[in-house]
Amino acid sequence: MVRRTKADAQITRNQILDAAEKVFQERGVARTSLQDVAAAAGVTRGAIYWHFKDKAELFSAMMERVTLPWETPLEMPWAVAMGLRAGDTINELRGMILMPLHAVVHDEHGRRVFTIAMHATEYNADDMAPVRERKEASLNAFLDRLEATLQRGMAKGQIKTPLDTRTIALGLLALMDGLLRQWTRNPAAFALIEVGDASVQQFLSGLALPATAAPSSAPAPALPQNPAAPPAST
Repeated sequence: MVRRTKADAQITRNQILDAAEKVFQERGVARTSLQDVAAAAGVTRGAIYWHFKDKAELFSAMMERVTLPWETPLEMPWAVAMGLRAGDTINELRGMILMPLHAVVHDEHGRRVFTIAMHATEYNADDMAPVRERKEASLNAFLDRLEATLQRGMAKGQIKTPLDTRTIALGLLALMDGLLRQWTRNPAAFALIEVGDASVQQFLSGLALPATAAPSSAPAPALPQNPAAPPAST
């Protein structure tokens, strides 16, 4: 009986979280009340308070159920399929930027929560501090990984640039963040992985140039014409 009660409580908790995702996406977090979530979940407000002390804790629990795109580990089978070679710093950096894009396109649940976090959430309130801190900490960890990879590439002689590694890492992070923001705003606007790959390869192509070389005048790779949104996750 105890196990069944705990199982039932977990089912209700997940039901509430599923409903919260739907309502947060439709109305935005600030404009959603716990009563809105209760109505969408088909439970009472008391049931929500039994599981979560307030909306901030509910939101935090919703975020904890997913992996943020830049927290996704680089999957080697996918990397090999993309033509990424082990030991090649330029290709390793390419994979580090493309993997978050790949995760957002193919993980429907993660994409929904990430879209809420990106476009429907205000982080200034004090009660949002835990979520804000997690996001900042994970982004800083990703930035540190980018910089460490760049430093290894410079030590191997695979990267030659007058820029410092932190500046380059920040540029790559901004590129990834901008692509994710624009695509989650309107997935039909462009093909995220294809456009992202063209963009990141153009960015990375300059890192292998000698520090004294003039900027390349080669044209940028052609982007897809009238790109369509990638197919939904099945």
